[in-house]
Amino acid sequence: MKSFRWTLNMNTRERVAFVNITSKVEEVLRQSGIREGLCLVNAMHITASVFINDDEPGLHEDYAAWLERLAPFDAGAERYHHNRTGEENGDAHLKRQVMGREVVVAVTEGALDFGPWEQIFYGEFDGRRVKRVLVKIIGE
Repeated sequence: MKSFRWTLNMNTRERVAFVNITSKVEEVLRQSGIREGLCLVNAMHITASVFINDDEPGLHEDYAAWLERLAPFDAGAERYHHNRTGEENGDAHLKRQVMGREVVVAVTEGALDFGPWEQIFYGEFDGRRVKRVLVKIIGE
């Protein structure tokens, strides 16, 4: 069994953003040479997420609005106890928890084995700085 590790650097201009990283992950898979196995993709930061869904702009707007209703941005220390530490991103930690840390995709015949419309996204909830996404592929 082989393993291959790669990190993608992400840096969004916006505080909250959804970035389709499918083509980047597919390129890493090609570089790995692995034809059968599993591909783990995970956000290496606690205010970012990796998830699978449809690449449809209206859905992304819905996610942003829904997450903002669940955990509205508030830099103060009243709403989020986390902000009492001097941080201003208590909401981003909660948004990440809802959207998840990672995805695992089967690799079949050298390709990501997706269902219809599935794509891999990086979700950013406290952006405007460099963060990393780990791609770890294991198999033959």
